[in-house]
Amino acid sequence: MRVVVCIKEVVDALLPVSELVVDRDNKRIRGPSDIPHVINGFDEQALEAALRLKDNPQSLADGQCEIVALSAGAHFTLDVMKAAFAVGADDLVLVQDASLDTWDSNFLARVLASAIQHVGSADLVICGRQASDWDNAQVPLILAEMLGWACLTLARKVEVQGRRVRVERVLGDSFQTMESDLPAVVTVTSELGKMRYVPVRSRLQAARRQPRYLTMQTLGIEASSPAADVLDLSLRKASGEQSCQFVTGGNDAEVGQRLAETLMAANLI
Repeated sequence: MRVVVCIKEVVDALLPVSELVVDRDNKRIRGPSDIPHVINGFDEQALEAALRLKDNPQSLADGQCEIVALSAGAHFTLDVMKAAFAVGADDLVLVQDASLDTWDSNFLARVLASAIQHVGSADLVICGRQASDWDNAQVPLILAEMLGWACLTLARKVEVQGRRVRVERVLGDSFQTMESDLPAVVTVTSELGKMRYVPVRSRLQAARRQPRYLTMQTLGIEASSPAADVLDLSLRKASGEQSCQFVTGGNDAEVGQRLAETLMAANLI
């Protein structure tokens, strides 16, 4: 069984907003140059879902699980992307082209679909529910449509029995069990749990391995023609004012009364 896990290099979502810079000319959000990018958090959970399948090979039709990490982007930090090797991926495939620095979900999905078909023999594609840069949550759904496969979303648990995949799909206050024949696309969410710890030895071994690169020409895609008819006109930080008011009084009862009056005057209670 071959599992393709789609991953993306992004600015660390845990950075404070004050550290982010809006590049208004190129309509991009940039992080500090001295702080490395990371693999998108939901994509790390997608890797963990694939690794759990690999840990349980007896449930698979052929008793084997090969994990291929796949990413498409304008540039890559290899130390970041090789984390896929360190955690247990068997192969790392990178599609690199300047045109892939885009929020165009349709274009990105088309590139990923072509890369998956080029890699061949994929039984299951696992993606994070969304990327933390644009938060569109569109690429996996479009990807499944382009591949002509079923798409099972928001999974907190992924299991394969023979040639069928079963997931527990997160709902508001419960979960839903869904099944599909393979091949299929699955998106995972944070309830699945964090990616496992990577030992130092595995990181050192991963550093010596090299990814495979695919070009747009190899995939038969014209890099200069994204598909969307939507234009990104502007990008800016949300503006807002903050104020802090201290409520004082001669004793606790007076402070409590003044606090209640202040909140009522502001229509907060």
